[in-house]
Amino acid sequence: MSKYITIFACLMLSACQYLPFTQLKSTTTIGANNAFLLGNNPHGSFAAHVKNLSLTEIQVWRCPIEGGKHSPILIKPQAQIFVRVEKNTALRIENPSSESINVLLKVKGDTGLSMGYQKP
Repeated sequence: MSKYITIFACLMLSACQYLPFTQLKSTTTIGANNAFLLGNNPHGSFAAHVKNLSLTEIQVWRCPIEGGKHSPILIKPQAQIFVRVEKNTALRIENPSSESINVLLKVKGDTGLSMGYQKP
């Protein structure tokens, strides 16, 4: 019986390494008066921890890839938020300041996300 449990456990562990959902961790620099878009492509849902490493406030929006934006969140300096992002929706991180900023991103869920910069 223990032989079958061991075989089953090995099969489960090896199957888990092929899951399409993984984790992404990155420190991202956003230039002055610029924005960073995460997930501006067709994708599944994901969740993100966003930490503002700068000395100025930043704003985060959810932006459906069909257009528009909603649910603004203001992140104070050195603060962190947790945000769940729906399927086919980008996370837009805006830097309204005249200096570059850094944000720490920890993303779980679908990590097949496009990444790029966009002027506000």
